[in-house]
Amino acid sequence: MGKIVHRSELAETIRGLKREGKKIVFTNGCFDLIHVGHVRYLEAAKKFGDILVIGLNSDASVSSIKPGRPVTPEEERAEVLSALYVVDYVTLFHEDTPYELIREIRPDILVKGADWNREDIVGSDLVDDVRTIPFVKGKSTSGIINRIKALDS
Repeated sequence: MGKIVHRSELAETIRGLKREGKKIVFTNGCFDLIHVGHVRYLEAAKKFGDILVIGLNSDASVSSIKPGRPVTPEEERAEVLSALYVVDYVTLFHEDTPYELIREIRPDILVKGADWNREDIVGSDLVDDVRTIPFVKGKSTSGIINRIKALDS
């Protein structure tokens, strides 16, 4: 099995890993135009446990929450994420939020960016250990897109 897995397969795999005593860390996002902020975030998330799982917004999911996006198709975003050494599994979700995915896999630790309040983090009612990670200042996909647009002006 590779790192990019269907969510039904992932749920079964996670159950087996938990039986082995592995701590499962889950985060999610669009991860459009992967940049150093993403890499540092994922490296920090991985340190919280043994297995890092990324719930990746599908193209339709990204489009519904970020008009005009994604820039990079879901298959490519998944492939780039899966190439990172800290990432163990990537799975797509098509809903606006990963709530059902989190409910299915029941990670031990849920991680989001520090711009989220714990009570607003989707799935925080399903996971006992919810953690946030500060952003890398000045590093964002929107910032990259805006700089590219400025070059075209």
